[in-house]
Amino acid sequence: MTVMDYWILSGLWIGWCFLHSLAITPAVTTRLRHRLGEKFRFYRVMYNTFAAVTLLPVLAYTFSLRGEPIFEWKGYLAFVPYALVLVSGWLFLSGMRHYDMLQFLGVRQLKDRNDCSAITEDCGLDTTGVLAMTRHPWYLGGILIVWARDLDMSALITNTIITGYFIVGTFLEERKLVRQFGAEYRNYQQRVSMLFPYKWLKARIKACFHPN
Repeated sequence: MTVMDYWILSGLWIGWCFLHSLAITPAVTTRLRHRLGEKFRFYRVMYNTFAAVTLLPVLAYTFSLRGEPIFEWKGYLAFVPYALVLVSGWLFLSGMRHYDMLQFLGVRQLKDRNDCSAITEDCGLDTTGVLAMTRHPWYLGGILIVWARDLDMSALITNTIITGYFIVGTFLEERKLVRQFGAEYRNYQQRVSMLFPYKWLKARIKACFHPN
């Protein structure tokens, strides 16, 4: 591999992440809503399709650059990738119990023509289950699972950019949710961690040492 290969790889991932994030910013969606009118209900489906189709060539180029590993999960660390996959899987599955997959995919919008930041079925704020541990279980699961593999240079570059993308995406999502739910969501932010559930863990540890 050459240095140029890795610059191209970085550019592809940064470009994909930028376009993917830009397309759902309030500035873009508000303008499109005014221009498209009732046809805006197709936007989520088109957005998901565009994201998936444009991701394929980026992934193909990424895997074409596989090289010698610079870090391997082996020895006493061999269990770590399996643990990351298991935790990620649990976060995704637990999140699916609270999120409306039809709305996430954009199918429900075609029928109901609703448009809300929360992807629950009734567009309300759900703070139960895994959402009482972390406000964004899917983003956390995504961050964990990309690191559940041995690292060569292309993987390190890719994982770093994707992790940054998930973190930026989380903050953008937070802004939309605060705009929609106001004080209710700000109170939720005070109680529950955004990604890593340190507030939940702190409460569990405190309960163990001070049960009363």
